[in-house]
Parts: sequence; structure tokens; C-alpha cells
Amino acid sequence: MSSFRPSRGICPGHAVETSRTGGAGSVGDNGLVPDRDLPRKAAARTARLAALPLGYAGRSALGLGRRLGGAPAETVLTDIQQRTAEQLFRTLGELKGGAMKFGQALSVLEAALPEEVAGPYREQLTRLQDAAPPMPTQTVRDQIEGALGPGWRDQLVWLDGGPTAAASIGQVHKGTWHDGRDVAVKVQYPGAGDALMGDLRQIARLGRTIAPLVPGVDLKPLIQEMQDRAVDELDYELEAEAQRAFARAFAGDPEIVVPDVVAVGGTVIVTEWLESPASLAQVIRDGTQEERDHYGELFVRFLFAGPSRTGMLHADPHPGNFRVLPAADGSPGRLGILDYGAVARLESDGLPEAMGRLIRVASESDREGLVEGLRAEGFIKDRTKIDPDLLLDYLSPFVEPTQVERFRFSREWMRSQFNRINNPREPSYTVAMKLNLPPSYLLIHRTWLGGIGVLSQLEAEAPFRAILTEFLPGFASA
Repeated sequence: MSSFRPSRGICPGHAVETSRTGGAGSVGDNGLVPDRDLPRKAAARTARLAALPLGYAGRSALGLGRRLGGAPAETVLTDIQQRTAEQLFRTLGELKGGAMKFGQALSVLEAALPEEVAGPYREQLTRLQDAAPPMPTQTVRDQIEGALGPGWRDQLVWLDGGPTAAASIGQVHKGTWHDGRDVAVKVQYPGAGDALMGDLRQIARLGRTIAPLVPGVDLKPLIQEMQDRAVDELDYELEAEAQRAFARAFAGDPEIVVPDVVAVGGTVIVTEWLESPASLAQVIRDGTQEERDHYGELFVRFLFAGPSRTGMLHADPHPGNFRVLPAADGSPGRLGILDYGAVARLESDGLPEAMGRLIRVASESDREGLVEGLRAEGFIKDRTKIDPDLLLDYLSPFVEPTQVERFRFSREWMRSQFNRINNPREPSYTVAMKLNLPPSYLLIHRTWLGGIGVLSQLEAEAPFRAILTEFLPGFASA
């Protein structure tokens, strides 16, 4: 709870989408897709990333010329933003690796950006959430053989020629296991580790020059977070361990579906197939209000129920990781959850009791109790003095949804919180400088903020207070 800055509220993972980005007909007869494999040469990747701010500068100069020529300022600004968005997210998506991961992280921030900035970016951001260019089919087969052994065809008796999903460090193919089950085969791109780390280092170096492309977002902590988590997210054995735990915990759940792991080895993980027509990204784009409210509530329930059942937090609330499973009559049904590469293993085998207790104290406007509790948990250092009223105002994004029976999240609400907390002219702005975030709360804090971002994109109404009462230790008994 140290800073309500959207760039600190995201814990990016290697999100795997399951919207169709290719099929048997998308690959040539020789199994190759020209110029669409993962670009691995460091110099080439660096050059493309370095060109982004140069393109923005060139468009800005051209825009100035158009403005001097009499074009309306609003028209010029919108055109620059549209072209910038197209170049930025097309480049990030094509490079995959750390570049695409960076873009996916930005996509969750969209609800916090001012409408005049977010509008031109929204289409490109949503597109990045749901698609990425595929790698050659033969490369996929070579990766599977290297991971599962030369006899892999005896286990995986059928494999779709084109991917059903693709993302930052891997892509997914539909297949059939030897026992007849449909399975999802996630294959890591060759060189994904080097590309991931190299991109993040380059983006860190270019941070100041890339910043104008995404105004209002502090990029430094976002990039640092991705660098800190990168090694774990490349480890499919670790991911499989987490997914198995969640699958056991939610087996038979009437609302949540977690596909179990079938096999894993090196750079390949095989899981049960989850048949789903769309992700939360599609619901964000064109879902009905009934769908937004229903799936938004299930999204919150999963995020808070997971830690109590598994001792782990699914720390990547990227919309593409959450799949909608409509009922037989087409009405909103269950929610499927994918991608367990970004998981926080909680020290207390669940969310901290103090977290629920402090949120409840804040929701009841107990100012002195809040300061005392935060100090005891290490959020406020011993000699730091802080205004209780400003502190409560600063924490309102976490507190407001708990003060009513049902809370309506919205882009407008998210933007108002973002503007207030990040405006140096607002009194509560200085609170961030006085708060400390204990390491045990780091991913919890960022996942919570990421979840708020998704709920605001959905513009969902949910019984947030009741969900916390049920699943967040300490909240009900504070």
C-alpha cells in the first residue's frame, strides 16, 4: 500500500491467450512463417526498440508543422497518439520477449490514463492482449522433442499445425494426449530467456526517452518488477507446480475452472484443454453489463480465494489469462484461469491477517488505529510522522470499494484516483514518499492494483466487501 501509481500496480507474467491467432492454414507447406519467428539478434532488437522514441519525435515535429499550417490542435494530437500507439504496440508485439511483456503490462494501465490519451491507445492495447505472431511449426516440434524426448509422438498423438494462442515468451497449440484428452501444449520460444532479459535491459536504458509515448506512467518501477520476476517466469517446472496446486484447490468448484497439468519438461508444459470462446479482454471490449458484472465478481473471488486455498497468489491479473465459459444457454457461466508463471508464494500460507485488519480499520475511518497498525507492520517507519487524514485519503482506492455492499468500478473512477494521487498539487501526494512497502507485501500490493485496473476496464459492479469478508483474513474480525 505504499504507492497508488499504476506502474507499481502491475506484476507482469507471461500471459498466454487462447484467442485464435493462427491455424492449420496459417503455416506454409514447409512449416515456416517467413520473418515471424522470434527475432533473437540483440543488435536488431535493440535497434527496433531504440527507433520508438525517434518515431514519436518525428511525428511530433510533423504535427507542429501541421499546427502552424492551421490544423486544429486536437486533431493533430489525436493523429500523433494514434500513430504512436500503432508503432509502439505493433513493435512490442512482433518482438515478443521482454518487449511484448512490457506492452502487456501497459495494457492493464489503460483504465487509469486520461481519456484523450487512452482513447487512441485502447484498440492497440487490447489487440496486444489477445495476439502475437506465431513461430515456425518445425521449431515447435523441435522444442517439444527436446523437452519431452524423442518418443513424444507416442504421448502427444496429434498436434495442431498452427497456434491457438501466443504471448511474450511462448505460444500454445491444441493437441490430443494418448488417453484421448484434448490438451494445450505451451512451447517456449527458442532464445526467449536471452530476448526477455535483453529487452528489459534495453527498455530500462531507454526509459526516459520512451516515457513520452505513455504519458503519466512511471516506467522505472514497472521495468524493475519485470526484471526481478523474469527468471521464475521462464521456469515451466515451477509454473507446473503452482498450477497443479491451484487445480487441486479448485477441483469441482462451481464457478472457477483451473486446467490440471498433464506433463512438463524444460521449455514445454502440457495442460488440460480449456474450451472457451473469449477472454476478459473481449468482455472489456464488447461485453454486456451482465457479463461484466458476473465475470468481474468471479475474477475478484478467484484472486482472494486462491491464497486461502493454496497459500499462493496468482500474481498476473492480465485479462487474457481469464477465460469466460458461458453456460449451455449462452448466459454467463464459469471463469477459467490460465498461466501460473507469475505466482507469489505467501509467507503465511495465505494473505496476511494484518492486511485484512488494516483494510477494515481504514474502511471504518479509524485514523489513529490505521496509523498505529501500519507502523506496527512496517509501512510507516518509527520516526516518520504522517497526517492521518491525508493517509486515509491516499488509501481511498483500496478502501472505497469496501465501504458499500456493491461497488461500481469504472474508468472514470480509476482516472480520478490516479489523477489525485499523482498530482503534486494535491495534499495526499506527499504521503507516498513517507510510506514503506515491506517485501512480503510487494506482489500482493501490485496484484491488488492490477486487479483494480482490470475491474475498472470491465466497469464491473461487485460485492467487494462481502468477498473480502469471506476470504481476506482479519477483515471480518477487525
